[in-house]
Amino acid sequence: MVKTASTMLPLGTPAPDFSLPNVVDGRTVSLKDFADKPALLVIFMCNHCPFVKHLADALAAFAREYMPKGLAIVGINSNDAVAFPDDSPEKMVEEAQRRGYPFPYLYDETQEVAKAYRAACTPDFFLFDRQRKLVYRGQFDSSRPDSGIPVTGEDLRRAVDAVLSGQPVPAEQRPSIGCNIKWKPGNEPEYFNPQGIA
Repeated sequence: MVKTASTMLPLGTPAPDFSLPNVVDGRTVSLKDFADKPALLVIFMCNHCPFVKHLADALAAFAREYMPKGLAIVGINSNDAVAFPDDSPEKMVEEAQRRGYPFPYLYDETQEVAKAYRAACTPDFFLFDRQRKLVYRGQFDSSRPDSGIPVTGEDLRRAVDAVLSGQPVPAEQRPSIGCNIKWKPGNEPEYFNPQGIA
């Protein structure tokens, strides 16, 4: 397990487009599908990563709380499912059902969407405002596996609450930390750091 930090994409970056299959119902989901929503949260995640598992149930609860308030959410798995079969689309369906994810769980087989977002780890969170400009890219909260710190989602909650109330999101943000995205051989992006953060 290589601990990897978010690349911290510059704030104000427009949301890169995507059009990916939702493994749960087979429908294609695109950025434009959420045009009427005041905020969009894009989460790069997977099934097997201990960092994702650590907050998965809290993330499902967070989504059930905030989606009715107007927050659109998509989860995207970009991992190499050949090398990591636990992250296959079939296993994604099982995971989404087991956790009760109320948001689309999308499969980025080519890994091009992850590259467009400069996603580096799982989980990696990207929050966009109504204009689809990036206002938050950071941690869910300070809890990590075996840290003894409760999972509250306080950092992401603070950012989402600000966006939904029309307030500015603080620019001081702590990067998310997790397992590195499992790139296909030869498909590693230029920003990939195989050493992680130790």
